[in-house]
Amino acid sequence: MSVESGTTTTPTISPSGALSVPAGRSVVLAREQRIQAPSEADRDLIRLLKDPLFSRWKEQIKAVGGCAHPVYLSGASITRDAVTGEVLSSYSTDGEPGERLAVRCRNRRASVCEPCAYLHAGDTFQLVRAGLSGGKGVPDAVQDRPRLFVTLTAPSFGPVHRVREGERCCPRRDDPRCEHGRLLGCGLVHTEDDPPVGLPLCPDCYDYVGHVLWHAHAGRLWDRFTTAVRRYLASAGGVPRSKLGDHLVVSFAKVAEFQRRGAVHFHAVVRMDGPDGPSSSAPDWATEDVLLDAVEHAAASGFVTVPGSEAYGMERVCWGGQFDAHPIRRHSETDQADDLSGGAVAGYVAKYVT
Repeated sequence: MSVESGTTTTPTISPSGALSVPAGRSVVLAREQRIQAPSEADRDLIRLLKDPLFSRWKEQIKAVGGCAHPVYLSGASITRDAVTGEVLSSYSTDGEPGERLAVRCRNRRASVCEPCAYLHAGDTFQLVRAGLSGGKGVPDAVQDRPRLFVTLTAPSFGPVHRVREGERCCPRRDDPRCEHGRLLGCGLVHTEDDPPVGLPLCPDCYDYVGHVLWHAHAGRLWDRFTTAVRRYLASAGGVPRSKLGDHLVVSFAKVAEFQRRGAVHFHAVVRMDGPDGPSSSAPDWATEDVLLDAVEHAAASGFVTVPGSEAYGMERVCWGGQFDAHPIRRHSETDQADDLSGGAVAGYVAKYVT
């Protein structure tokens, strides 16, 4: 039964005796109930704001720089004088919010924690730039040392779909096919987000065993590369390999860039100094051209023999055919297109370190 008088509406009594509310009024009541009963997250935020240690909590959040996955520590530390045993300082998390201290996760992968990856990339940039241009305790004279930016690649384990900046993926004449009946070419123009990019044209032809073994031994292959560079330099200078350190020091810094095919390229910075490191110059015979010859020889001749197995037999791991090396010049000297400055190389390395 409902009674209307003018614009006044009274609740309706259903046959069961329950009191019903008009639709418009029910929306208002629902909103009021939500306001009166905040969500669990809202209640937690209100509790945090009322906490006497809220200001200290803000300091912790600021200190971790917005880390997506902070690590929370709990415990105490005491610093004593090594001779007298006197307590110099002490700290305990008992006085921290929640009795714990937040620290950065320091994960360098941007897909895991972007703030920490950004910090890691910035640190890498500063370190590499200092090693190429001076600063941070490194003399500016390193800009005059022989320096190279080297790219070492993985070999081909089979043709894959790729992006070629508006050109067709793998154009082939006469549409040849492999022994499994699949096309050995692809006439499509792929974009970066196309699912086939990086996948083999024929999964049955692709050398998955070689792909896995190469990456499993890439660290040893890099070690062979650096050793071969030093041996070549010792031979070029006419000095025993064991005495090369008395004449010069070769420094390396590398980063791995993952390709869409799941293989890595190594980008490396190589610098040659005198026997005392950055503060000294290499001997006159240790020129930029000699260093370039050394890295080219090491890339072409280096290999690792993988122990034999009944599963795959005997494998020999070596670098791919794509090799590149560019001199690194002073910023004011980089007029040629192939020349790189220290800052440009540092930015390139920092890009791939995360």
